[in-house]
Amino acid sequence: MTAERTVPPPGGMPPERGFPPVSVIHPRGASGGLRLPAGRRTARRHTAGLPLLAADAAAALTATPVLPHPLVIAPLLLAVLCLNARAALYRPAAVPAVLDELPTVCARIAVSWCALAAVVAALSPAQSLSVRTLLTGCVLQSAASWTGRGAVHWHRRRTLARHPAAALVVGPAATAPRVAAAFLRHPGCGLRPVGVLSDGGAGGEGLPVLSTDEEAQRAVIQNNVRAVLIVGPAGEHAALLRRLAEAGCVLWEVDADLPAPDRAGGTAYDEAGRTPCRRSQRERIAGFSCRRLDVGRCPDSPAKRVLDVLVSGILLLLAGPLLLVCAVVLRVSDGPRVVFRQERVGRDGRPFTLLKFRTHRPADPREAATRWSVAGERNMSRFCRFLRRTSLDELPQLWNVFRGDMTLVGPRPERPYFVAVFSQTYPGYAARHRMRTGLTGLAQIHGLRGDTSIEDRARFDNAYIDDWSLWQDVCILLRTAATLVRPTGS
Repeated sequence: MTAERTVPPPGGMPPERGFPPVSVIHPRGASGGLRLPAGRRTARRHTAGLPLLAADAAAALTATPVLPHPLVIAPLLLAVLCLNARAALYRPAAVPAVLDELPTVCARIAVSWCALAAVVAALSPAQSLSVRTLLTGCVLQSAASWTGRGAVHWHRRRTLARHPAAALVVGPAATAPRVAAAFLRHPGCGLRPVGVLSDGGAGGEGLPVLSTDEEAQRAVIQNNVRAVLIVGPAGEHAALLRRLAEAGCVLWEVDADLPAPDRAGGTAYDEAGRTPCRRSQRERIAGFSCRRLDVGRCPDSPAKRVLDVLVSGILLLLAGPLLLVCAVVLRVSDGPRVVFRQERVGRDGRPFTLLKFRTHRPADPREAATRWSVAGERNMSRFCRFLRRTSLDELPQLWNVFRGDMTLVGPRPERPYFVAVFSQTYPGYAARHRMRTGLTGLAQIHGLRGDTSIEDRARFDNAYIDDWSLWQDVCILLRTAATLVRPTGS
């Protein structure tokens, strides 16, 4: 929750200039966003792993003769598929190699058979699996899986060599053209560069050099680009990379240095030098050490929404008497209109009406929309100061959470005027609107309330979105509750 102090409007833009544009992030599907040719992209994304899954299912069926009962194959198949999916074995790589994944597949088959044997021995000791049966089943299924997956990978490798996917190379002029030329010399890798997005220099092998994001977007659409090879930090092109990833392109981080430095794990960076991505395991493509980047999408988990509804509903019921007392005291001490309604910017730049207890009466609507904050105003009553100091003025926002305008944990919402200003001034600020705004957040529990660094807030908010988990939400809520018990003022 936030409590703010009185400061001049940031960015050096006085209210007299009017309101800047509000649409900072285009909603998904809006005409302003980057769109690749539809159809093939969606189908390819959802069906690329089906042949591998079918191969593993067929391999599990080959072990049916050694099982005591045919129905036992169901839990075995489910266990193998779940373990393989957990290891990302159904997400095809650019250059698949069956021998590289054979140890992983065999290990998961062995674990599944051991777990099955334990369950059968516990439920039906008379039909427990012998060591010979275990070994036979593991060998049969592993051999069948190796054969099936090898056939799928051979077909995919052959298809990639005949019809390589168009790729865009992004990086500095010193290394990006060299990487593009190396990929062109190895067409069997499945990626064919069609352009270099760089800050100058030659593209190499006759490739066009693109200097602006607009030129890159046109090249992506005209050449049906499906992959982006990132050489070095994304820099000023990070926003474009985010749009390309959301449009369906696969992002590859290419290490052009030898030997390759160890960058295992972690979260890649976004707009101010950071791309909203998590790195997967490294692979070799055209001799380069590459790592596929998984774009960190906004947390839309149904579990998060269930948590919002349950917690906000319970708190609304428990805090009902307190809300009534606050409303009555405000009505008696400060007059009518105790609930303050203000337009704020939510997910994907869409506005919504935020509810608060009125603790200050602005001179006009323009002041309400463009004045940074009013939390130290001298003409505020003692009760209004108390509401702001304890953040009780924001209790009505529980209704926004219950309705779905907001979430319990997320970036704090801001007014359209300041969203436009901050998005132009602070890299990464607009990326906060990938998800619904929240009642509290990672920035707030780290003391970023009121007149504090907007750049730091954006960094913490984007880090929360990139690393989201339901347990992190629970921890932030508990730390917020502890802060409310001992308010420090604003």
